[in-house]
Amino acid sequence: MMPLAPIQHDLLAPVRHGFFTRQGGQSSGIYAGLNCGPGSRDDPNAVTENRAMVAAAMDVAPDHLISVYQVHSADVLTVTGPIQGDDRPTVDAMVTATPGVALGVLSADCAPILFHDPKARVIGAAHSGWKGTLKGIGAATLDAMEALGAERADTVAVIGPCISQRAYEVGPEFFEDFVAENPDFARFFAGGVGDRMQFDLPSFILAHLRDAGIGSAAWTGHCTFGDPARFYSYRRTTHAQEPDYGRLISTLRL
Repeated sequence: MMPLAPIQHDLLAPVRHGFFTRQGGQSSGIYAGLNCGPGSRDDPNAVTENRAMVAAAMDVAPDHLISVYQVHSADVLTVTGPIQGDDRPTVDAMVTATPGVALGVLSADCAPILFHDPKARVIGAAHSGWKGTLKGIGAATLDAMEALGAERADTVAVIGPCISQRAYEVGPEFFEDFVAENPDFARFFAGGVGDRMQFDLPSFILAHLRDAGIGSAAWTGHCTFGDPARFYSYRRTTHAQEPDYGRLISTLRL
């Protein structure tokens, strides 16, 4: 079995973190590797073991690796310890100032975002597709961090592996809905084949974070769609007509 291969970024360097790839792990078949999604139809025992491996890599107990039921909202949960019971809260971001708690977001083309205010020692993690970005999940995460004592001007954020513009083809209705929301959003699209457009999700998220007043933000530059050996991808799975897909986990802890 391959070792785990989390991607790290200098902006987050003071805090323990990782954008975990699919490399390593116990899952097989279409989920082969480190599938950390309890919502997938993978063998639950494999998912549990995969998550335990990530928890060990983050030096926390398995129940201190927290993830939630993500629904493309702008809702944020403040975490102080393990979540009791089997039901995961329905939110798309978490924040904490509690040491030893690892916040984990799941993704497979949407963007994971990890936040850190090194001065206040507050962290956050968000799941941000185009819907959540439009709803303001990035700004909502910063608001929740500030409620714990953070300052957005001191906060850094890194967008992890997600679908890139060259792989994100959309139709004219998608483009028209975006431009109706804000004509300036046209700058996040490039021309494609025929009436198709190519949407730049990471740049869209970066713009929202900067508009929200974040101190510094960056994207790791990794495309989930274009690298099947390292990443799961919902869109790639759809094109291949596979019945389901694995979920990547991105996590950080104080």
